[in-house]
Amino acid sequence: MNKKKVFELAKGFRGRAKNCIRIARERVEKALQYSYRDRRNKKRDMRSLWIQRINAGTRLHSVNYGNFMHGLMKENIQLNRKVLSEITMHEPLSFKALVDISRDAFPGNKNIVQVPKKV
Repeated sequence: MNKKKVFELAKGFRGRAKNCIRIARERVEKALQYSYRDRRNKKRDMRSLWIQRINAGTRLHSVNYGNFMHGLMKENIQLNRKVLSEITMHEPLSFKALVDISRDAFPGNKNIVQVPKKV
């Protein structure tokens, strides 16, 4: 990388990392490595968040996440986790309908009893 490009990318860095070429080059290379890695981690984190939201929504209806997803798969309902998490948050009645469909499709969903929580 040429000097001009390095200093453009190092703009905003602290200390000598913004104006000393050797240090700036090292910091810019490391920053690019972090950005490459974290673009992949972001996808991982978002999928995890969607699963947590779906799980929270299904447990309100006495079904766990795995059985819910298995029931949807058996009924050939092809909604991805992102859409399911949005439905969970913004359309609770529609989500309840999906839970009922999943419960009817997979017998494992019917046996779960919700444990009362201590107040």
